[in-house]
Amino acid sequence: MSCYRAQVPQVVLAVIVGLAVCQIALFCTTVFLHRAVSHKALTVTPGVRFVFRFLIWITTGIRPRQWAAVHRRHHAFTDVEGDPHSPLLLGFWRVQLTNANLYRKVARDGATVQRYARDLPADRWDTVLFDHALVGLGIGVAILCVSLGWQYGLLAAAIHTLTYLALNAAINAFGHVVGRQPYANTARNNQWLAWLTAGEGLHNNHHAAPTSARLSLAHGQLDPGWWLIRILAWRRLATIRLEQPRFLQGNAPVSTPAP
Repeated sequence: MSCYRAQVPQVVLAVIVGLAVCQIALFCTTVFLHRAVSHKALTVTPGVRFVFRFLIWITTGIRPRQWAAVHRRHHAFTDVEGDPHSPLLLGFWRVQLTNANLYRKVARDGATVQRYARDLPADRWDTVLFDHALVGLGIGVAILCVSLGWQYGLLAAAIHTLTYLALNAAINAFGHVVGRQPYANTARNNQWLAWLTAGEGLHNNHHAAPTSARLSLAHGQLDPGWWLIRILAWRRLATIRLEQPRFLQGNAPVSTPAP
């Protein structure tokens, strides 16, 4: 019994660390991969850019140009033929459960990256480090194992992986099936999901104004990713492209949100 009690805090710590690493990865995904790289809603200094790239590498293994290409294709063919992960076309559960495979399939089709990421060529850091996903993930897992012991490090890594995959899938699945639609597009807002994904749950807002660094466009909407962007801008580590959102044609609000 005493041995069991001694193990409980380590298990709890592993869970907390796994969820914390997941949140770090989500903030890097929304601020860097999504808003900065894919939509150029902000730019960051070279040092901050490298930090984001490194954190993405060791927490997800994602190649930014691949992620950006798949996401840009999603905007080009939102919920119509050609969308790589539309739940309206593929079904809710297929997107929720196999979202990573859908991304991988399109990212490696030989055409999507070439067409949608021409402005994101591989550089020397990609060649040396960031294109080697398994190396990055191995380093990330090794850090957890050294910090927590190998058993709890692997547990933390598993919690992070499963949570990150599930939440990213939910953005595409729930974000096009369940939630509010203040703007005239097929995406949907879910504030509960925005809390869990550093703002990404405000998906209808994003499709209405994709170049906006801020996803919260009405009173009562909260975008944690925007808070990080504001801190970076305050420290002169980032430059925000547009102070006011620029809405796509045809995305007039169905119900006018407060500014």
